[in-house]
Amino acid sequence: MENAATKLEDVRANIARICKPARRNPEDVTLIAVSKTHPADRIEPLLEAGHWAFGENRVQEAQDKWPALKERYPDAQLHGIGQLQSNKAADAIALFDVIHSLDRLSLLKALAKAMDKADRRVPCFVQVDIGDEAQKGGCPISEVPQFLAKVRDADIPVAGLMCLPPAEIEPAPFFALLAKLARDNGVEGLSMGMSGDYETAVQLGATHVRVGTALFGARG
Repeated sequence: MENAATKLEDVRANIARICKPARRNPEDVTLIAVSKTHPADRIEPLLEAGHWAFGENRVQEAQDKWPALKERYPDAQLHGIGQLQSNKAADAIALFDVIHSLDRLSLLKALAKAMDKADRRVPCFVQVDIGDEAQKGGCPISEVPQFLAKVRDADIPVAGLMCLPPAEIEPAPFFALLAKLARDNGVEGLSMGMSGDYETAVQLGATHVRVGTALFGARG
């Protein structure tokens, strides 16, 4: 409990430290604790410490862990941060409070249909293929304006843009590019930055950072 709470305070303090010279309010940065691969007994200390935003990659894993946790901690907010298959759209809408990986027309249609059926609108980040890496998924940069228009036409709330910059390359230019894309398209939310680069992401305008290792240690 103390260890988890200490790590949480360390990350929050880092975010506040970076926000100060950037003239940003730390409360405008949502820290998403990436709990994928970690069992409920490792998640619960963070919930006990008053942290509510968590991220999971896989629908099945989230289904196994989170219904019971949400019963005990109804304020918890669950973010779907992994690539999402269209055939899991209904399950995702039932589970997640925010989805970070809307990146293609087939998924857009599946999510819109699932939201209509469930009578629930779940905010979605449009994932952008910021480094031109097809294996990571993401909407091509050149197609972002048109895709955002289709998302809005489907009455899906646009939470913002999300990216995963290429590994082992300085991430700042990619974060800056995502921020410019957001400005150019009238979008405010920026889901970018993980344990190794969230400070850079906050400096460049991230509104949501997805931090796992810095909070939980190595994956289970």
